[in-house]
Amino acid sequence: MKGIIGAISGDVIGSTKEHWPIKTKDFDLFPPRSIFTDDTVMTLAIADWLMGNKNSKQYLIDTVQYYGNMYPNAGYGGRFISWLVENPPKPYGSWANGSAMRVSPCAWVADSLEETQELAKLSAIISHDHPEGIKGAQSTADAIYLARTGSTKDEIKQYIEQTYGYDLSRKLDDIRPSYSFDVSCAGSVPESIICFLEADDFEDTVRNAVSLGGDADTQAAIAGSIASAYWSVPEDIYETTLEFLDDFLLNVYKAFEEEFIKPNI
Repeated sequence: MKGIIGAISGDVIGSTKEHWPIKTKDFDLFPPRSIFTDDTVMTLAIADWLMGNKNSKQYLIDTVQYYGNMYPNAGYGGRFISWLVENPPKPYGSWANGSAMRVSPCAWVADSLEETQELAKLSAIISHDHPEGIKGAQSTADAIYLARTGSTKDEIKQYIEQTYGYDLSRKLDDIRPSYSFDVSCAGSVPESIICFLEADDFEDTVRNAVSLGGDADTQAAIAGSIASAYWSVPEDIYETTLEFLDDFLLNVYKAFEEEFIKPNI
């Protein structure tokens, strides 16, 4: 299956490695204590917004706050936790990768790169309104849109480099040794895209992301969201991932899959 399942799978697979980083691709995909985290919750919040009223910023804010407060212990950043309880909430200039981790549904709803960028920006600026936060969301969404509409890896790489200025020519073997936990878009999104570019399939992409030893669940979610537009998520990974979702999140996922994923694959 293609679609936003890649972000959710990446999140669950990386969940046990966020605070216990590894520098190898040899690990169990779903060890004990694997869980869904804020990456999954916010991805499905964006999906819900897009199914409900994608033209309403207020509906977006209300939906994201609703999901965040429904799952208060999902692992949000400190400033985002404060944002979740503000009334009204205000963007706080964040440049962190929370904007990129939740953006994948935008690329499956949009009918063009232009609309992809518009939806990605709107999904980001309610909280992550720093230029780097917006860029992280838009570049990730563009990569997904290009991947799902038939672009090659070389075409995706060239477009993202030219449009967003990211250096995607680096090699993971050169990045990995000195790489560490980094929640900034500038310091995690390009690396996540490289994890996809160097991979042979979806699973290899996620293993690449976790093996960096950084923000494992979020980078696996970002890389996985691109990979699951370019390739399909293997059936066993797809089914195992869905077993981690509660009924509410599973129903939202299934509704989005039926409305936007299956008609586009």
